[in-house]
Amino acid sequence: MKIGVPKEIKPQESRVGMTPAIASSLIRAGHEVYVQTEAGHGSGCSDQDYTAVGCTLLPSIEAVYETAEMIVKVKEPIAQEYPLIKSHHTLFTYFHFAASETLTEAMESSGAVCIAYETVNENGKLSLLTPMSEVAGRLATQQGAKYLEKPQGGCGILLGGVPGTKPANVTVIGGGVSGTQAAYMAAGMGANVSILDTNLDRLRYLSEVMPKNVTTLYSDPSTIAQSVLQSHLVIGTVLIPGAKAPKLVTKEMIKNMIPGSVLVDVAIDQGGCFETSEPTTHQDPIIIKEGIIHYAVTNMPGAVPRTSTYALTNATSRYALQLANKGWKKACLENPMLREGLNMVAGKITYKEVAEAFNKNYIPAIDLIQ
Repeated sequence: MKIGVPKEIKPQESRVGMTPAIASSLIRAGHEVYVQTEAGHGSGCSDQDYTAVGCTLLPSIEAVYETAEMIVKVKEPIAQEYPLIKSHHTLFTYFHFAASETLTEAMESSGAVCIAYETVNENGKLSLLTPMSEVAGRLATQQGAKYLEKPQGGCGILLGGVPGTKPANVTVIGGGVSGTQAAYMAAGMGANVSILDTNLDRLRYLSEVMPKNVTTLYSDPSTIAQSVLQSHLVIGTVLIPGAKAPKLVTKEMIKNMIPGSVLVDVAIDQGGCFETSEPTTHQDPIIIKEGIIHYAVTNMPGAVPRTSTYALTNATSRYALQLANKGWKKACLENPMLREGLNMVAGKITYKEVAEAFNKNYIPAIDLIQ
């Protein structure tokens, strides 16, 4: 199979969909790997690293799409890429369709097979989302601490305080992978942390493993409101696989927060869990509404591509090899975990939550591959 690795063109996105080591394993299996020039530079992978393992370099993103049958990348295609995607392509990347009807309709029109990292399901675990959730969770606290500084527009509180002063109050909404990592980081910096979730078993687990400066709370509208109003930093990490994130923090809550507080919306890829969130970029990462700093960068892990690329490709590589060796149809038929990643096939939506987000027809993936 001819496999293409384009350079990411989303603003300030320096991750790459495949490292030279992964490319080497595909080439040894008999496949051809075509990499756009400088695709891996931001992640510390040079063109020479790719050619040394047998990859062919191509000069443009257009050439990669024209040559390849399967495209392996990181972020969802953006408007510049839409015309390049054809019905013979299999795309293996993050999509987050439920957050964008424009992207959904563009991929419907293309007729391509779209396999989304974020919905590949290994016995209830979103294993291809996990590494980026870990990175995003840790970054959320790091960025939140920075924007609490007065020169950045924040209220001027040090997350952990110092002896004789109070630490900042941090609320983390969602006790999954991102939320756990965010809470660990905030607790390690000395903050007073509350982590909210609706899963009591998860809360019991977190209560056992978290430091003493972390309080676990059952998540309901009243508790969320109370915690948000008392917090200097609120990190939203709520995830419903493949679906839009629920708006758990309302505009009214935000209006009554401590002036100069910070909201970090890790769920922005799925539409965000704060009512006032708007997608931002690393170049312009914040907006201020109601006197509150909003950080909602849609590719947070892209800020640390040398970490993120390797964390991601460690997880995606085995699936890329299955898709290349067997073709998408046989690979998804034989591997139900990979089949959960099928979001679209030949213009038909095969992931229920995506169809429901835009009131479109849904066809189970298994009906199209048997």
